[in-house]
Amino acid sequence: MGIRLRKLYPVVTAVLLTVGNSLPASAQSSVDEMLAQLQSAEPAEAARLTREIERIWELSGSTTIDMLLRRGREAMQDEDLETAIDHLTAVTDHAPEFAEGWHARATAYYMKDLYGPALDDLQKALTLNPQNYNAMFGLGIMLQEFGDDVRAEQAFRQVLDLHPHHENATTALDQLESRGIGRKL
Repeated sequence: MGIRLRKLYPVVTAVLLTVGNSLPASAQSSVDEMLAQLQSAEPAEAARLTREIERIWELSGSTTIDMLLRRGREAMQDEDLETAIDHLTAVTDHAPEFAEGWHARATAYYMKDLYGPALDDLQKALTLNPQNYNAMFGLGIMLQEFGDDVRAEQAFRQVLDLHPHHENATTALDQLESRGIGRKL
């Protein structure tokens, strides 16, 4: 396991330091504004902003790609992971600059216990959209499973920097802190 983790560190470091975004300038401006509003939003407003941000991230600009993404997610919900991966591979093949396709396929790979491909897809998703707090959360979960609690804590903190109301990241960070990881003295 130690050798495997050493190989992952450059990938993780690259993902945590990535800059760039695959959204059109107008959509990115709107997302940037909503992320800024999210910082001081009340819970109900935060939930609305979260839905709107994620709705924008799910739009590829192509009805065919959007349909494939939807079918891939539906297959994941039905636990038909082979079909999900097939649909989502079509998304990444035909729309390689669409970050959400990579993020969704990373989720399907993770659900199938294919951690290497999942990490590769998370890296691509975060390269294209470093503000994707859900992809960053997924990275934190994987790091935690690999036993790299320090980097998992960093990932969860980055999620909360972007989305202070992200309940899963808050819970994960609280669990790490209860074990002494990231706790301030």
